[in-house]
Amino acid sequence: MSTFLGMPRARTASPSAGWDPEQVGRVVALEDFPHAAPQHLADGQLRANLRHATHTIRDKRLRVVSELPDWEDLREAGSQIKAHAMRNLPELLETFEKNATAAGATVHWARDAREANEIIRGVILAEGVEEVIKVKSMATQEIGLNEYLEEHGISAVETDLAELIVQLDDDLPSHILVPAIHKNRDQIRDIFLREMPSAPKALSNSPAELAAAARAHLRRKFLSTKVAVSGANFALAESGTLGVVESEGNGRMCLTLPETLISLVGIEKVLHDVEDLHAMLQLLPRSSTGERMNPYTSMWTGVTPGDGPQNVHIVLLDNGRTRALADEHGRSALHCIRCSACMNVCPVYERTGGHAYGSTYPGPIGAILSPLLTGENVAENDSLPFASTLCGACYDACPVKINIPDILVHLRGRSEEGKGLREHATQLDAGLAAASWLFADGRRFAAAQKGIGLARVAASVLPGSGGSISKLPGVAGKWTSSRDIPQPPRHSFRQDFAAGRSPYGRGRGSGTTTGGSAAAKQGEAQ
Repeated sequence: MSTFLGMPRARTASPSAGWDPEQVGRVVALEDFPHAAPQHLADGQLRANLRHATHTIRDKRLRVVSELPDWEDLREAGSQIKAHAMRNLPELLETFEKNATAAGATVHWARDAREANEIIRGVILAEGVEEVIKVKSMATQEIGLNEYLEEHGISAVETDLAELIVQLDDDLPSHILVPAIHKNRDQIRDIFLREMPSAPKALSNSPAELAAAARAHLRRKFLSTKVAVSGANFALAESGTLGVVESEGNGRMCLTLPETLISLVGIEKVLHDVEDLHAMLQLLPRSSTGERMNPYTSMWTGVTPGDGPQNVHIVLLDNGRTRALADEHGRSALHCIRCSACMNVCPVYERTGGHAYGSTYPGPIGAILSPLLTGENVAENDSLPFASTLCGACYDACPVKINIPDILVHLRGRSEEGKGLREHATQLDAGLAAASWLFADGRRFAAAQKGIGLARVAASVLPGSGGSISKLPGVAGKWTSSRDIPQPPRHSFRQDFAAGRSPYGRGRGSGTTTGGSAAAKQGEAQ
C-alpha cells in the first residue's frame, strides 16, 4: 500500500490512480507574471475597479480591527495554533479520519489533482446525476474540478454570487475572497442579461436587483440538485467536524438540501479542537470582509439521520502541501486561512489584479504558496516570488502573521540557485558584482563617493526636469521607465558631515553646523 504523509493511503481512493508527480500542485495556468502584468496595467477600467474594491475592504478591516485592544495577541494565538497543527499534521489527520468515519462520513485521500478529480467524479457517477451545485472553494479551483467535470459531461454550478458572475462570463476568479473584484456593476448587469435567461429584460445595475436576479436563478438549482460539492475553512480533528464560513447563505443551502455532499479539504485546514476555532473565528471575518462575525458559519459532523445530506464524502487533498511542509523556511505559508487581507493592501495586486499572477492563488500569498506547492522552477510560477515590492504590508495585515516578505526572499534565492550560472553575464549581473565589491570595503566606498561630483555632471545632461532624471540607459532604463529619480546631491553625506553641513549635527571635531548666522552657531556651540 502506498503512503501519503507517512501514513497508509485510505482504501477509498481509486486503486488504479497511481501518483503522478506532474499533477502535484497543478493549477489552471495563464500567462506568467512578467508577460501578463503589462497588459493588465494598461487596463484603466480594471485598475479603477481594483482600487475601489481593495480600498473599501481594507478600510472596513481597519475599523473593526481597531475595536479590539488584543488584536496583536489574537494574531499571535492564530500563528501558534497553525504552527502547532503543522507540527502535528499526520497525527491530527489520522484522528480526523477516525472521528469523521465514526460519525458516518466516508474519507478519501488524494495525493494530487488527478486523484482528487477522479474520486469526486466517481462519487457523482454513483449518484447517477449530471449536474452538481458548488460552494465557493479555492481547493476545487486549484485542481481544476469544474473543467475536469465538464470534460466528462458533468455540469458544476457555482452558487456564490461572485463565482457565478465569473462562471457565466467564462472567466477566471481574480481574488481569493471576491472572485469578481475586477468587474463593476455595469459589467455584471451585461453578463446577466447575456447569459442568464431568467434575468429581467429591464435589469438595472442596482446591487439589490442584481442579487435578486441571481437568487431567482439559483433557487431552482438548490431545490432540484441532488449532489453538492464544498470546500472547508476548517477541519476539527477532535470531532471529525468540518466548517464553512460565508456571507450569502448559498453555502448553508448547499450543505443542507442535497442528498449527497462531497467536501474537498486541503490537509492544512485541520485544527486540533473547537478551542482553536475560537481564535480563528475572530481573526477570519475581520481580516476578510471587515465584519465582526460571519453572517453564516456552518459546521457539520458526518451524517445525522433525517437531517441534511445522508451520503457524506470528505476528500483530503495533498497536491503539493507535503512539499511545502518540507520547506523549513516556507512551510508557514500553509498557515494561510484564505482571508485575502494581504491582497487588499498589496500595491502590486492593486495595479495588476489577480489574473496577472497566472495561478489559482494570486497576490502576495499566491506568490509564495503556488511556487511552494509546485516547485519554484515550474514555468508558470517561477516568476511569482519576484512579483512584489517587499514593502511588508502583507505581513502587517496577515491575521496569522505569515512573514510573506521573508519567504519571498527565500524563494527568490532558491529560484536563482536553481537556474545556475548564466552563459553570458547581463548588465544587471555585472552591476551587482561591482556593487558587491564596492560596498564590501569602507575605503573603496569612500573613494567612490568622491566621484559624486562627476556623477552630478553626468546626470545634468540626462533627460529630466526639476532636479530629477527621467531616462537612464541600459538596464537602469527599466527603473526610469515607470518613475523619475532625483539627481545626485552636490556633495556626499561624508563630505557634508566632515564640513559641518550635515542636517543631523556637526561633524566630529567641527564647530559649525548647517545654515544659520554666526551668532546662532556660536549660541549653539555653548
